[in-house]
Amino acid sequence: MLQFRRIVLSVAGALALAAPVYAGKLAIVIDDFGYRPHTENQVLAMPSAISVAVLPNAPHAREMATKAHNGGHEVLIHLPMAPISKQPLEKDTLRPEMSSDEVERIIREAYGKVPFAVGLNNHMGSAMTSSLFGMQKVMQALERYNLYFLDSMTIGNSQAMRAAQGTGVKVIKRKVFLDDTQNEADIRVQFNRAVQLARRNGSAIAIGHPHPSTVRVLQQMLPSLPSDITLVRPSSLLNEPQVDTSRPETSPQNGTPAAPRNPFRGVKLCNPKGAIEPVYASRFFEVLSDSIANSMLVNYFQHQWQGWGRSPNGKEISEG
Repeated sequence: MLQFRRIVLSVAGALALAAPVYAGKLAIVIDDFGYRPHTENQVLAMPSAISVAVLPNAPHAREMATKAHNGGHEVLIHLPMAPISKQPLEKDTLRPEMSSDEVERIIREAYGKVPFAVGLNNHMGSAMTSSLFGMQKVMQALERYNLYFLDSMTIGNSQAMRAAQGTGVKVIKRKVFLDDTQNEADIRVQFNRAVQLARRNGSAIAIGHPHPSTVRVLQQMLPSLPSDITLVRPSSLLNEPQVDTSRPETSPQNGTPAAPRNPFRGVKLCNPKGAIEPVYASRFFEVLSDSIANSMLVNYFQHQWQGWGRSPNGKEISEG
């Protein structure tokens, strides 16, 4: 029996050494494609699991989206959304107060400008993604085009996952920004953090930009990716467990939950032209008396009493 156990353990150990074990999946998305073809071509020379997000109104949007797709890279629409901070907005930036028709138009046109897109993520967007009402309109539009939503998490209280409930839209979330600074040492730290999160949680999504410093770090570090980490496309993580950490929208004045916004305006009340006459209790009895006097039951008995419904000889007239 002891010898049998030793054989089992030795076989199990050999299998463990022979078969690679992937502890984590890492997806990397490079945003802001469409403006710098020279640097972006360097990204497209990287493993095809690296995905790209294309700004729909960029001058080279269609060209770079097509080239990325032909190289086996996954393509997303990188759609501008309104930030909380006051700054100039790009053309067709989604804002919470936009109508459903306007949101749908912008997404429809973006979908036409970025061929082969299978998902969409937000460019900026702290104001838009923190608005449940605004993001519900986005999710309704995305469902029509069968696009998933990658939440760039530019604000902690994003309502994207709440807004997607009841739709067929899948939502996944960014875990790490690679290049908040363009210092290569900082980017390496963030890359290693993404690897650690993928190892600990099973998966992680990192977002970067086509800066020369980011490209250099990826060129250096991707070939030495740890053996227990596999590089994947974001769409392969759509069925991974997601945790919704959002809270109900709060009022910016006092931090209390904001009242739900009603998309229906309702009917305006007419202002009376003169003073409204008072209604006294006696009027109630007058209305009640009139209603009883004119009721069908009272009328029936009254007609019977007066002789209606009888033949001249006093017999009932049938309806046969």
